[in-house]
Amino acid sequence: MARGAEPAGERRRRCGSVLGYFTSAKFLLYLGHALSTWGDRMWHFAVSVFLVELYGNSLLLTAVYGLVVAGSVLLLGAIIGDWVDKNSRLKVAQTSLVVQNASVILCGIILMIVFWFKTQLLTLYHGWLLTMCYILVITIANIANLASTATAITIQRDWIVVVAGEDRSKLADMNATIRRIDQLTNILAPMAVGQIMTFGSPMIGCGFISGWNLMSMCVEYLLLWKVYQKTPTLALKCSKVEESELKQLNAKKDNDMKPAEGVQLIVEKDVSGFEPQQEKEVGCAARVAEPFITFRDGWVAYYNQPVFLAGMGLAFLYMTVLGFDCITTGYAYTQGLSGSVLSLLMGASAVTGIMGTVAFTWLRRKCGLIRTGLISGVAQFACLILCAISVFMPGSPMDLTVSPFVDISARLFKSEPLPTIASPGGEPELALATGMPNVLNGSTTPAHSGPEMSPEPVPLISVSLLFAGVIAARVGLWSFDLTVTQLLQENVVESERGIINGVQNSMNYLLDLLHFIMVILAPNPEAFGLLVLISVSFVAMGHIMYFRFAQKSLGKQLFACCTPDPKAVSDSSLPGNTSTV
Repeated sequence: MARGAEPAGERRRRCGSVLGYFTSAKFLLYLGHALSTWGDRMWHFAVSVFLVELYGNSLLLTAVYGLVVAGSVLLLGAIIGDWVDKNSRLKVAQTSLVVQNASVILCGIILMIVFWFKTQLLTLYHGWLLTMCYILVITIANIANLASTATAITIQRDWIVVVAGEDRSKLADMNATIRRIDQLTNILAPMAVGQIMTFGSPMIGCGFISGWNLMSMCVEYLLLWKVYQKTPTLALKCSKVEESELKQLNAKKDNDMKPAEGVQLIVEKDVSGFEPQQEKEVGCAARVAEPFITFRDGWVAYYNQPVFLAGMGLAFLYMTVLGFDCITTGYAYTQGLSGSVLSLLMGASAVTGIMGTVAFTWLRRKCGLIRTGLISGVAQFACLILCAISVFMPGSPMDLTVSPFVDISARLFKSEPLPTIASPGGEPELALATGMPNVLNGSTTPAHSGPEMSPEPVPLISVSLLFAGVIAARVGLWSFDLTVTQLLQENVVESERGIINGVQNSMNYLLDLLHFIMVILAPNPEAFGLLVLISVSFVAMGHIMYFRFAQKSLGKQLFACCTPDPKAVSDSSLPGNTSTV
């Protein structure tokens, strides 16, 4: 009987532990993030397709939308982060959640109306009403993206730190799990909504996304409340004044006087807190200037952070064409790769990205957090060397004799013909056309080739090396991303987490915007090899910045890779910043 009772008791304990995990704050946070990310990925994929569909298969609206989104986060990132810092955690999370999902739902309804009545809208007020609908959609979608930025800052940079508590290993595991969810939803969500739009219609896609966000908003709202209830420390949030005062108190050795001094300082702060209200009544000039002051203070605070160089190193990785975005996939099409092959390559990149999250957790335990970033950076750069080599391999269309500005000048100054070169047959031939292959069943022929010239297959050595390097580099990329993320989480004081991470997002968007400008200036395939070399150079500069940060933090112990890092980046005596790196 005793032997039979032991397995039953063991089963009950296992069931209890499983049930406890599924009801824990950590799992509920994962579930809420999965729902939120799934909706975001569906919307980001669909809105670009919708805008192209509405504007007659032109990329103009999509380009305008991308520019507005990047510019808004660049200018308002610090202000959004400051708002996150100054308000309670639950209020920030719920407000940003409602604004984000309500904006997407409203956008979906407007797009459904436009799809349904597009013919009538074209005739009303000479098409100006339809133009106003486009402007309204882009504006509301931008608001949704700003609210999504606020949600990401408060959940991924603040809530997760509080839920993990003092356990740095738990924080690393949670960060890695969050990134794995991102990787999976980034592949699966666009596939799901794409199937709905393909077998249904764009209008059905709009309705599905609106309905999903309505359902998801209710579930996420409930999950946030549950996590907040299960983690009482989320209700405690220090202001900047309190943290600066507590830092001074921690510098003193008298432990008995700390509570009395802390109470006294807080009372003094509350008494002096009424003075700024009198200053605000002077006029509206201070209110008008407040966003600009917040913007300036945010960037100054970011520059003064001990992890500034690490954050800058991460931002520099956004200045690259070596990723699975529309630019790289467009180049792949010009090199003869089919859509099915590209989808397989994207799946492989997701797998290596997940491998990067696993490598991060293992390396952090073995070598410490700072050295993990260094190792990840070396691994990423080593893989990207393959991309640089691919530029000079057979099959590469790189041709420095073709000016990257030829296409732009031809479009801007149509009266001036494109420069020509002599073809083998003695006839003039457009310089741009010579380097643009006609992709047909994996082969290329010159644009003006005669029927006697047989098509030759495209050498795949160059494009194969390019994508091999891009896919392999994802392991180091995502491990490095997680390293810098945790450095920001552990070493930015609680009262500045929002504004510092808001500025970090602005830096990321700034470099991402510069990479799109770089492509606009050199859009032809002949110049893509030059863009690859520039991208590898920016990645190298980013990792050099991180190396400088690691050297300043660890000194001579940097290459002692057998033990965790013994040195803290910032003062470990600060509340909310008690961990070392």
